Amino acid sequence: MTLPKGFGSGGGASSSDVSKMIGRRVEDHFGIITAFFLALWGGTWAGIAVAVVYYPWAYPPPSAHFALTCLTIIEAIGYMFCVKVVTEGTSKAKTYNGAIAGIIAAVAILTIITDSVFFG
Repeated sequence: MTLPKGFGSGGGASSSDVSKMIGRRVEDHFGIITAFFLALWGGTWAGIAVAVVYYPWAYPPPSAHFALTCLTIIEAIGYMFCVKVVTEGTSKAKTYNGAIAGIIAAVAILTIITDSVFFG
């Protein structure tokens, strides 16, 4: 592999050279990923709520129930995948399992409550 000028010592790339070229490490971005997941779910919830309130003839409650449930499942799988990939191979890999489970469980409970109360 040809390295940019200033990297490597003639023979190849060391791990410190590669990490300098790549940029910041992402193991510590659990909070950011979680915040974006929760914001994504909140945006999904708000979008479905607006559709049901303002366009009830086009988006009836059974459709809203189905959409919120399916999108929550898809978003939760994506969130879990992101955190697992980011922490793979680090000492923090098992540290976040409880937090991931708790956050996904909280979102699932909020989804069930929303589906029960608002979408019948």
